[in-house]
Amino acid sequence: MESRTEPAEAEPDPAAAIRRPSPPNTATRPPLIRELLLVVGLFVIYKVGRQLADGHTAEAFRNANHVWDWERTLHLPSEGSVQGTLLHSDTLVHLANTYYATVHFPATVAFLVWMYLRRPVHYVWARRILAAVTTAALALHLTFPLAPPRLLAAAGLVDTGQVYGPTVYGAHPATDRMANQFAAMPSLHFGWALMVAIGLIAATRSRGRWLWLLHPLLTLLVIVGTANHYWLDAIVATALLGIALAVIRLPHGAWAPWRVAADEASGEAGGETGNSSGAGGAGEKESLPELVGAGR
Repeated sequence: MESRTEPAEAEPDPAAAIRRPSPPNTATRPPLIRELLLVVGLFVIYKVGRQLADGHTAEAFRNANHVWDWERTLHLPSEGSVQGTLLHSDTLVHLANTYYATVHFPATVAFLVWMYLRRPVHYVWARRILAAVTTAALALHLTFPLAPPRLLAAAGLVDTGQVYGPTVYGAHPATDRMANQFAAMPSLHFGWALMVAIGLIAATRSRGRWLWLLHPLLTLLVIVGTANHYWLDAIVATALLGIALAVIRLPHGAWAPWRVAADEASGEAGGETGNSSGAGGAGEKESLPELVGAGR
């Protein structure tokens, strides 16, 4: 009588399970409504806080003169050198003003939306960083009101927004109820742009991901060339962002696409090595003549 035996099931390979990349953990995505309320709430608090910092005209201009003197003491390049390049072309100045007025918020919102949908773990990290930097910036706006270089007579710069347009500020800071013009330091235009670039570099694996740094670089040239910010405004924003990045770390187990690719590559290499070494030594014997022949 014939006896049939079913083939034994292959036991799972623990090493292969470790090497196999896991898909992004969408379960870590926070609730959408909560995030919308949180982001909008932070934005409202920031706008109200900036309005509370308004009205310190004398102190803002006194601090502006100090910042201008500090930059000359530190031998920082003059903001006028960047603006002089823009003023060679009316079109270039208009584009710079448009970039300043229209890119800042939409780019940051688009960044957060993409991170929320595609990289939820990175999104939570980036949102916390942006919230921390914005809170610190608001504290500085309240304690250190600062008139921008376009309003400082000693700087001798052109208010490109008023002259060439478009502009997001009123002609007279004292009567401008839409924005606080004495909140130049730090520059959140630059701080947010730099975080957008860092976040996208951390969350993607494209070889060209470093090109995202062009966004903060272009933002820096725009905010200085349009005389909306000093160099020190961007330097202070960078320092605040650096502190936030050091304190609020990306979770160690966060899914990183380039790390998954590296794990796959190392796993495949490890599997090939294991197969060749586990062939009972035959592989080494067969390859020996080739090595000897190659050495002749």
